[in-house]
Amino acid sequence: MSFDQLRQSLAEVHSGLSDARAHTDRAKELLEEYRRVMVDAQVQAQPWLPPQLGRALEQLETDTGRLAGAGELLSNYEARL
Repeated sequence: MSFDQLRQSLAEVHSGLSDARAHTDRAKELLEEYRRVMVDAQVQAQPWLPPQLGRALEQLETDTGRLAGAGELLSNYEARL
C-alpha cells in the first residue's frame, strides 16, 4: 500500500468516525426527546420510564467516548506519518 493510499484510507476512516459520531449524537437527541415526551405525558410526581432508556443513554455515552478515543488514536497515528 502506498503512502497516498494509506492517507486516503485514513481519511475514509475519519469520515466513517464522523458519521458514527453524528448518528450517535442524533440517537442521543432522540432518546432525550423521548424521555421529555414521556415525562410530560405522565405529569406525575414520579413518571414511569422504561429501564432500557437509561441503559441506552449510558451505552451511547460509552460509544461516544470510544469513538472520540478512536478518532484521537487515528489522528495521532496520522500525525506520526
